[in-house]
Amino acid sequence: MKRKALWMALLLLPLGAMAAPAAHAAGTMKCTMRFTLSGWSVIYQTADGQGTVTCANGRSMDVHITAKGGGLTVGKYKLDNGVGHFSGVTNIKEVLGGYATANAHAGVVGSSHAAAMTKGNVSLALTGTGKGWDIGAGFEAFTISKPK
Repeated sequence: MKRKALWMALLLLPLGAMAAPAAHAAGTMKCTMRFTLSGWSVIYQTADGQGTVTCANGRSMDVHITAKGGGLTVGKYKLDNGVGHFSGVTNIKEVLGGYATANAHAGVVGSSHAAAMTKGNVSLALTGTGKGWDIGAGFEAFTISKPK
């Protein structure tokens, strides 16, 4: 399943690269997000989760994640070991906000997800594996916020 998630991420990577050409400007750093996410979809998708973002300068921040959207998709899943890689970040607070995304996912019992997205100069590539069943591709709004 990890291999499938990697291939999906590689297929979606050009989307993120085209959408944020200035993401590797001077003074930027890389940040990583470890997260869990669970949701369902029947044409309409919804998911909710939490995670922690850690940047190269040593700063970290707990985050809340929501994803909503639609597409040709159906299923129910839970990702326990999601990883996101941010680029183009100058301040950890820049990871907060809404991202435009395209994603692909497939799985029965072992669920694999991959997505590439952008918000201004910040790019985010997500991969994750978990449990559930799902298949499809869609477009969604992916939002990262501070926990309430």
